[in-house]
Amino acid sequence: MRVFLTSGSGYVGRSVIPALVRAGHDVTALARSESSAAAVAALGAAPVRGELTGTEVLRRAAEQADGVIHLGASTGPDAAAVDLAAARALQAGLDGRGAYVHTGGVWVYGNTGGVVDEDAPKAPPQITVWRVANEEKVLADADRGGRPVIVMPGLVYGNGGHLTRAFFTEPGRASGVVPLIGDGDGGGHWALVHVDDLAELYVLALDATPGSVYVGVSDQNIPLADIVQALSVAAGHPGGVERLTLDQAVERMGPMAEAFALDQQLTGARARRELGWTPRHPDALADLAAEGA
Repeated sequence: MRVFLTSGSGYVGRSVIPALVRAGHDVTALARSESSAAAVAALGAAPVRGELTGTEVLRRAAEQADGVIHLGASTGPDAAAVDLAAARALQAGLDGRGAYVHTGGVWVYGNTGGVVDEDAPKAPPQITVWRVANEEKVLADADRGGRPVIVMPGLVYGNGGHLTRAFFTEPGRASGVVPLIGDGDGGGHWALVHVDDLAELYVLALDATPGSVYVGVSDQNIPLADIVQALSVAAGHPGGVERLTLDQAVERMGPMAEAFALDQQLTGARARRELGWTPRHPDALADLAAEGA
């Protein structure tokens, strides 16, 4: 299969391209710079020069593909509009010939109040409110003959490029303490997934039933207090933890702190059952602690 993806040189893309190549697919990937083009080529993909906002480039690339994986995201105030315009261009280019795999995220479920799956009600923090409407519009393409599928990753870790490194480990390395948001006494949990396991889910999603939604988590719903202890080891300061209120965390991290403070427990059972997905990284705490070695 010919597969085109956005953000091939990004954190998740650097795992998805090799997974696609291993599965026998021919891969092309959006690259906005010479360094990005070199990176995706080294991973085994043919670069397509362009920007995420270049909808005509996206449409043409999708026209030449049998399937598309949209990993790219804008972080600016126009994130919602950029994401939806890119999705529309990619879906138009495919014109129902192959699967369009769109990236969501489990943060839209808010505090889950226990273990939930894809059918749980949504209560997103402000930083991800826009995703809900965009995902509904993406899935609506199934009614017009399209083949949309949404993958909703948990908090992604592994291979050194994850958000916890930027917001927790590296600041902890510099200050000697890793922030713990809230009381941390068993109340908060993170639903995690290793980036290499997530990559395999994206590959499998290309063959999913149109309109499907899959939570990408490895069923390790770990208390935040335990995660922060592992990150303190990675930061080189074992046990160095600083408790922050949510207000203090928002002041330091921005609106991302509201997402980090969520109490989330989710299951990826649907992807296991329907796609045969088998996460192979069962010990997130050990992996997180080892990333400081």
